[in-house]
Amino acid sequence: MSSNYNNRRPVPPAGTDKPKRHLKTKPVLTIIGVLLLFNILWLIAWLIPNDTGKAEKVASVSGEAITREEWLASMEEQHGREALLELVNEKVMATAAQDYGIEVSDKEIDLELALVRSSRDGTEASLYAVDDTRQREKIKAQLILEKVLTKDVVIEKEEIKAFYDDNESLYDVKDSYRTHIIVLNSSAEAEETIKELEKGSSFEATARERSIDSATGNLGGDIGYISNGEPSVDANIAKAVSKVEVGRWSSPLPLENGKTAIISVTEKVDGQTFSYEDVAGHINRELALEQLPQAVTPEAFWQEFDAEWFYGE
Repeated sequence: MSSNYNNRRPVPPAGTDKPKRHLKTKPVLTIIGVLLLFNILWLIAWLIPNDTGKAEKVASVSGEAITREEWLASMEEQHGREALLELVNEKVMATAAQDYGIEVSDKEIDLELALVRSSRDGTEASLYAVDDTRQREKIKAQLILEKVLTKDVVIEKEEIKAFYDDNESLYDVKDSYRTHIIVLNSSAEAEETIKELEKGSSFEATARERSIDSATGNLGGDIGYISNGEPSVDANIAKAVSKVEVGRWSSPLPLENGKTAIISVTEKVDGQTFSYEDVAGHINRELALEQLPQAVTPEAFWQEFDAEWFYGE
């Protein structure tokens, strides 16, 4: 189901004559997006006792067992390559940082996170459904890659300053709220759902069970970070999000598509205004990346750092 609150589009600030030029966030977002799958595999592996026999039954159909060995083999076949690729690439970039003398500060990672949260380029909610520590590690790896690729590209300071002046509003990041949603057919269903929540039911589990929007429901209702009054989400959600106490949920909210929603806020991130000095390095790097003839991935450095893996390609 397509929903208004999930259709984010770039929206120029009021009073401007031309749309602001957004910095390229796709490389960071792409590498973060795979993490949801990796985290699921990591959690499953963590929950599996080491001394469990391979023949242990994890499910059955008509009395016929599905063993743990079959289950793990299926997961490895379907997702193992992608998960291992992420691990190898992360290690490759850490090695590259040492070899090229590149450092990435916490302040740089904080800036990238803030810009990702405030981006209005249609980011899918699944990109937010990752552990914060892992997210920071992946952003760090991507920043190392970008610094290696642009270390010899010269951008004039005048060009960097001109970009900042033309796009200054991009760096005025508002308060944002990590939001989850349950979409229902009616206000009556929403009231019933709220009663379950009041009795102690998990909001995420309830979203998976009850939400009629499968895309967000499968993520426990996670729709990412939303700012108060954000024009790219349903107006009632954008208006209500700042009024919901962290860890609690809203009253039923009518949506523009005729459905009803309940939202919950799990985290508030304070806004911040970044000065030219704060973002000059970021702008320099992004403008330099635009001059490269083609996109480059960490795999391009595998041979240089003697990377090998199970799949042997």
